[in-house]
Amino acid sequence: MTGLFKSIAAAAGFAAMVASPVLASAADLPSNIRLVIGSKSTGGDTYQNSAIVAEALAKKLDINVKVDAVGAGEAFKALQRDSRGTTIMIFHDQSYLANLYGVRGYDDIFENYVVGPTVAINPGNAYLVAKNSPLQSMEDVFAAAAAGQRVRVAIQAGGVSEIGFSAMKNAAKVMNPGSEANIVPVNTGSQADKNQLMFDGQADVINGSVQANEQFTQLAADDQKAMRFVWLTAREETIAQANPEGMGNTNRDELLAFTTPNVSVTFDGSSDFTFDKEFFLLFNKDMDAEQIATIDNALKEIYAEGEIQKTQKASFFIPNYKPQAEASAYLKAKRDQYRQVIDAIATN
Repeated sequence: MTGLFKSIAAAAGFAAMVASPVLASAADLPSNIRLVIGSKSTGGDTYQNSAIVAEALAKKLDINVKVDAVGAGEAFKALQRDSRGTTIMIFHDQSYLANLYGVRGYDDIFENYVVGPTVAINPGNAYLVAKNSPLQSMEDVFAAAAAGQRVRVAIQAGGVSEIGFSAMKNAAKVMNPGSEANIVPVNTGSQADKNQLMFDGQADVINGSVQANEQFTQLAADDQKAMRFVWLTAREETIAQANPEGMGNTNRDELLAFTTPNVSVTFDGSSDFTFDKEFFLLFNKDMDAEQIATIDNALKEIYAEGEIQKTQKASFFIPNYKPQAEASAYLKAKRDQYRQVIDAIATN
């Protein structure tokens, strides 16, 4: 475990010890629940992960749970309007990262909502280069920046896509002060947009994912669309929990070659930056505590049974249930740690 995550775990563990959820029965919940998500895509990881959780909750509680892909802005509005328990939400770290980056429409989730249990990690957050690029590794990226070369990184600003970019700038600053100015963002939208920037030679590095980009890493080097991974932000121990076959034609051992300590993006000169993209529930702050406890307890039982883990891992998710009190403390500590990275490069 890296130094960054040791301190997160310690803070979360202390806060979790002083909190205990109240249990309730399924009778406290509405028979129909709308599960809004912070994505408009029905083919992305947020929808896929949420559908797995929704199906398990519906079966366990004998209620209807429908996933509604409305996007972050509409999802937060819907959640804020409904304190009856008929609307709940699943999203990931972008919900607090975007607030740290000052993105409009993202309030402080720890002040404005009840942060619920975590359910899974998508370990696939990645950075890639073209296969024929002179930059073949993160070492090459940092060396180029130190030599005065401008390294263009395609990201979607304000969230999961940007935190790794911020970590790159921070690492460059730690290793060669001033070189961080040469690592510059190319702000864009969807994954398809980021890919296209690389295809067109308008970006040297792109943020992507194992799920979305692994297919391009299998192409021949002379193919315009051929890419290679240079960094997976997930912790080594997170990737190690994936099925041995990994994803696509890239097995787990091959993926581990792109995580710390095999790839180092330093956090402070002594420990490496890592980032697990974690999914968790959010509730209206005025929702009945017993309703929240009912959902939390149902998830505890679902994960204790062990079937949901098989479904998640088959889709390259890492099961990661933490009960509501522990999860809220853990994610708040995680937020505070990543604030340090963002603040460190705020003047650049």
